[in-house]
This record gives sequence, C-alpha cells and structure tokens, in this order.
Amino acid sequence: MISSAKQRLFLHSNQLLNVSSIQFRRQPTKQMVDFGQNQDKTTQTKTLDPMPSQEGQVMFEIEKDKYMFHFPPSTLFNQNALKIPESVGFLPENLKDMYKQMVTIRRFEMASDAEYKKKKIRGFCHLYDGQEAVAVGISAATTFNDQIITAYRCHAYALARGDPCKKVMAEEFGRYCGSSKGKGGSMHLYNVKNNFYGGNGIVGAQVPVGVGLNFGNVYNARLKGEKLDRICFALMGDGAAQQGQVYEAMNLAALFRLPVVFVVEDNRYSMGTSTNRSAFDTGFYRRGNFIPGIQVDGQNVFQVYAAAKAAKEYALKESLPILLHMQTYRYHGHSMSDAGLYRSGEEVSLIRAKNDPIKVFKDKLDAKKLFPQEFFDKVDEDVKKEVKESVKFAEKCDLPPEAEIARDIYQDKEYTVRGRSIHEVYHVK
Repeated sequence: MISSAKQRLFLHSNQLLNVSSIQFRRQPTKQMVDFGQNQDKTTQTKTLDPMPSQEGQVMFEIEKDKYMFHFPPSTLFNQNALKIPESVGFLPENLKDMYKQMVTIRRFEMASDAEYKKKKIRGFCHLYDGQEAVAVGISAATTFNDQIITAYRCHAYALARGDPCKKVMAEEFGRYCGSSKGKGGSMHLYNVKNNFYGGNGIVGAQVPVGVGLNFGNVYNARLKGEKLDRICFALMGDGAAQQGQVYEAMNLAALFRLPVVFVVEDNRYSMGTSTNRSAFDTGFYRRGNFIPGIQVDGQNVFQVYAAAKAAKEYALKESLPILLHMQTYRYHGHSMSDAGLYRSGEEVSLIRAKNDPIKVFKDKLDAKKLFPQEFFDKVDEDVKKEVKESVKFAEKCDLPPEAEIARDIYQDKEYTVRGRSIHEVYHVK
C-alpha cells in the first residue's frame, strides 16, 4: 500500500508515471549487508553451460543461485549468447598467482594506510582492501590487450595489471620513479603498456572515456579490416552509478554497438552514505535498462572470473555492451580522511569473519587440498618483504624535476586526426 504522502509526490507526473506500479522500498534502520540474499529474485534467471576441462586444470564449481540476470525486452539482445559456465578450470600455477595477487593488494593497502598516517603519502588516498576478488577476478578473465579504466580507488588494478609494488608506492609518495612520474599520486595511476588507463578523480568521468576507448577499438579494427579482439572494462563505484554521464555513455555504447563491459563495484557505501539510502533501486545490474546485466558475488573470485569472462565473450560476439554488478565490501572508509562513523565495527568484523575474499579463496583451495599450509605462509612472508622494500624504494626516489611541470599536457609528436569518415585522415606535425 502506497502512503498518501508518496502518492502526492507523483501527482504532478501522474500522466507519465503509473503510480500504482511503482514499488516503494522501505529503508531499513540499519545498513543491511547480505550480498544478495535478500534481493528481489523475480528477475529472469538463466541456466549455465558447462566449460570443457583442460589437461592439468583444477575445476571449481560455479554457484548458479548467486547470479541474478536482467535481460531487456528487445530482440536486439540475444540472451542465449550469454553463457556462464557451470565450472571454471585453472592450472595450479595460475591459482598461486591469483592468491599472491590478492595477498599483495591487501598488504599493499595496509602499508599505504600506515605511510599515509606517517604523512609520507599526501593528498587523497582511497584503499581497496576487502574488494580484492573483483580486481583479481577481472584481471584473470582478461589479457593485457584488453583495456581497463576505473575510478580513484585504483591501486589494486595497477598491481593486477602488472605494475610492480615499488612503482605504485613511489607514485603514492609523489616520486619521479612512480607509475605516473610522481605527478598523479594515489588517484591517477597509469600503465598504458598494459592498457590500464587509470585512475580518474572525477566521480563517473572514466565511464564515457571507457566507451571512447572501445569506440577507438572498433573504429581502428574496421579501418584496418581486422576482427576486433579486445574490449574495455569501464569500472565505477555504486555512487558513480547515479551519475547522468554514465547513462549517456551506456546509451552511446548501445547505439553504436560497442562491446563495453560496464562494471559497478558496489561496496555498499557511496562515500559515507549506504546504498540503501542513496539508491532507490539497489539492483545495479538492472540499471542498464536496455543493456543486459548480471549481479555477481564480488567476494568470490571464481564467481567474478566466470562472469567477467562470459561478459567479455558476449560483448565481442554480439558487439554490444553488458553491465556487471559486483557486490563487494570495503574495510577502510571512503578515503583516509573518512573515520567510517556511519557504520559499526561489528558490521566490518562480520564481513571479515564470514565473507573475506582472501579467506573465501583460501577455503576453496584448501577444500581441494591443492597446496600445503607452508605455501600460504611463504606467500605472506614474501609479500610482506616485497611491500616493505617498495616503501624503502619510494623513500629513496627523487621528486619530479621542475622541467616536468609543463610536460604531458600537450602532444609533442606527430600524430593523426580522423576526419568525418574512416577514410578522411589528417596528419599533424
């Protein structure tokens, strides 16, 4: 039953909105952290297809009931083309790499926290601990030929895309030997060699840039008469999912048939506001409207990997965008200046105890009896040493020279500009 106050809210637009069909979601008095267990399950579901096993691979079952699907009522989108496997296979060495990556991200963020409090890292600093499965799962499902662009919580993606700890830490310290020559800091990490495009400080601004990257991929492939073999993952937080430019970008991606994978990393808080208070519809996988969407357990690296891999294959095959909603959680505040007073310590402790992404991953590896405890102990020891050395490296690096202040602003080499068609090209000297 809709209250009279809420009915009056929509009287002025009653001809445009069918008020009786609007479902008003009652806001809870406490922030709920259920990772999808209490979500509306009326959205269309889909069966999963098996993935063939390869020699030497260890297979992990995918939990079908944790996915939610949204398919728009349009013949343009072929939902049968979206195939998530019932199981995924990894070679033991790949599993070791993934586990080390997750531990490295966790230890790196712990060190960043400590160095920020010592005032060796200045400015804004947004930590990623608690969300490691998302970055590592997506990175495992892609290659360095694919492009990734994200927001300012970007340390994990820089590391997962091949940037060494010492360069990322040096960039946080503002040193010349850092990933962006010390001129970007924590929020602006780049590794163009491995197609990581940051690291963007304006909320949601990276999403249309990601669509532009994909437009360039499609344009250049057609210009050269080649088959498109790469896509862009455009990532955003749940707060950015409210931005108008995000939906303009989605519209263009669908209109131009661009194979973009949009990803909402829903860590349950838009800065200090819970998604239950900031979003009328917290099912971000439905936000694409005319774009298919999948809700994913972002604390399980295998669930993330399977969804990301399926989304990439779907986007390339159909030449259409798709939206992934990763349900995850951050342990630190929005940034280092955020004390996190809007949530209880018990809430954070509950997630750490029951749904920590590294623990979830290790438990699944232990269940297969793949690696002895000595392996995990050695990884932790080696990573601690590597991160500690990265701090020492950053401390010894020089600050950027004065001559750098005017560099990397304008193009200083010859380049080409496309004209009104793919055949019209101008050379600029």
